[in-house]
Parts: sequence; C-alpha cells; structure tokens
Amino acid sequence: MSMRRRVLGQQGEDLACLYLQDKGYVIRERNVRTRHGEIDVIALDGRTLVFVEVRTRTADAYGTAQESITWKKRQKLRELALAYLQRQTESFPSFRFDVIAITCPLGKVDGVATKIDHIEYAF
Repeated sequence: MSMRRRVLGQQGEDLACLYLQDKGYVIRERNVRTRHGEIDVIALDGRTLVFVEVRTRTADAYGTAQESITWKKRQKLRELALAYLQRQTESFPSFRFDVIAITCPLGKVDGVATKIDHIEYAF
C-alpha cells in the first residue's frame, strides 16, 4: 500500500472516530490487530458493541467505498469480532457491524470536501 493511501486511510479513520463521538459513541479501541486481520474501530453505542469498518475513497470510479467490502471481507470481520468477544472479560448484550464510507474528492480529508455515509447494521 502506498504511503499516500495509508495516510488517507488514517485520516479517514480519525474523521470517522470524531463523527462517531459527535453522535455519542464511545471509542473503545482502534486498529485492533491480530494475525488474521484488523478491526478499524470498536465503539459503544449505548450498551451495544459496534465493530466499524472504515473505507475512505477519493472517487467512485472503481465503485463506492461500501461496495468495496466484499463477502470475504465481511466474513473475516465476523471472525475477528468473534475472536475479540471471546477475549473479553465483560459481556455485551448485543453487537453489530457498521460501515463508515468517506469520500474526499480532493484526496485529503479537509472536513469541507468530505462526504460521510454511516451505515448501521451494514451486515
């Protein structure tokens, strides 16, 4: 992955966390890595644990950010979430998967030219 894409992705995740916090979510963890993959953001929405996949794009020429989350990626996120839940000492009454799709046409997250789509219960 190029440095430019990595920086754009990190900026997108930062923006997604600010967006979620503005909506009242509590960010528990970011970039939870295992040998099998990574969960971008884990947050609490009330008592619901939310696993958030963040996708940042500069254009939709190759499909939208939402469309880039394939069946295989969804399955991997389910497996990562299950592993995460099994390691926790506290229990959660419910959990869900959300997607935050960020489009920033200028190639940088500047807050003005940025569009944020939050899809709750995405899969």
